[in-house]
Amino acid sequence: MKKYLTLILTFFILTSAHADMSNSDKSKAWDCVGIYMANYFLPPGEEFEYGMKEKSISTAKVLKEYALEIGIPEKDWDDGVNKAVDKHYGSKYDEAKTEKCHTFVEALIPNGAERVKKVVQTLY
Repeated sequence: MKKYLTLILTFFILTSAHADMSNSDKSKAWDCVGIYMANYFLPPGEEFEYGMKEKSISTAKVLKEYALEIGIPEKDWDDGVNKAVDKHYGSKYDEAKTEKCHTFVEALIPNGAERVKKVVQTLY
């Protein structure tokens, strides 16, 4: 009986790994990655600050790392990212949307701002 109870308990623990990111949060995170990637690959003639590109690509990387840490399968994450990138690719830089995403990420991920800053510092 104890073995079955342990097995059932283990199953619930393993299947609750996605509890740290709701479906709504995943959708927002994917949308932000799409925005970040659009920021990185701006259309010709678009004005930008290089630091914005660094922060965008670093934040996208931190989001993926976090998703994998909490147990979201890489294929599922990448599929969501690809859809979001298709949606936003070729868009002009939107500072308000980008800042909203930064705020979301910093609230979603424990030590999110620090993690992004650390990745930005390792780009060179």
